[in-house]
Amino acid sequence: MDVKRVKQILSSPADIEVKYHDASVWIDKLNEDGRTATVHLRGPLEERTIVEIAELEEK
Repeated sequence: MDVKRVKQILSSPADIEVKYHDASVWIDKLNEDGRTATVHLRGPLEERTIVEIAELEEK
């Protein structure tokens, strides 16, 4: 995924499914470095992780 698409997803009211290594995640924010994003797994756990945006996939 690229920075432009991450920004579009963050600003969209739609529920857009994003996967990180086959796990469904929510994107919380694009980080200042422009290469990583903070995400958390969909579901009751809200543990946040910083991941490379290149490793995110839209489903």
